[in-house]
Amino acid sequence: PSNVLLDDDMVAHVSDFGIARLVSAIGGTSHKNTSTIGIKGTVGYAPPEYGMGAEVSKFGDMYSFGILVLEMLTGRRPTDEFFEDGQNLHNFVVNSFPDDLIKILDPCLVPRDAEVAIQDGDSENLILSVTECLVSLFRIGLICSMESLKERMNIVDVTRELSIIRKTFLAGEIN
Repeated sequence: PSNVLLDDDMVAHVSDFGIARLVSAIGGTSHKNTSTIGIKGTVGYAPPEYGMGAEVSKFGDMYSFGILVLEMLTGRRPTDEFFEDGQNLHNFVVNSFPDDLIKILDPCLVPRDAEVAIQDGDSENLILSVTECLVSLFRIGLICSMESLKERMNIVDVTRELSIIRKTFLAGEIN
């Protein structure tokens, strides 16, 4: 995604989540931040409640975060032409969760060690560890992008779960 910037240590920084209020407050608007009917946010990342006139909120930022996570895991943008007739990125992932996630996983995310382990026939433990982490990441993306803002995770819980996923991943010595 174009609003995720990487620093010299490859640490991601999101450049524009939650600034819709700031942009409108200083009078600067663009087609990406505010539509002519008053929906705040970037198309595909803005939560459903913004389309009904709700104020910008942390809950909306969590929705956008969830969509961003799903986009990174699938390699599909929420505005992809693939999503037609009521289909969206969230529902696309729900249809594969949890058993068929490998079918929708961005091929760029398959670790090299997993490819080697699969070729050597020693894939069971490695694949279980990677799968556990992927299911957890997809789960976070799905919960954060729930239509109902009351069902979304808060950032404290997300941070805690991401820390656990990281430790699990690193414990498997997957690079």
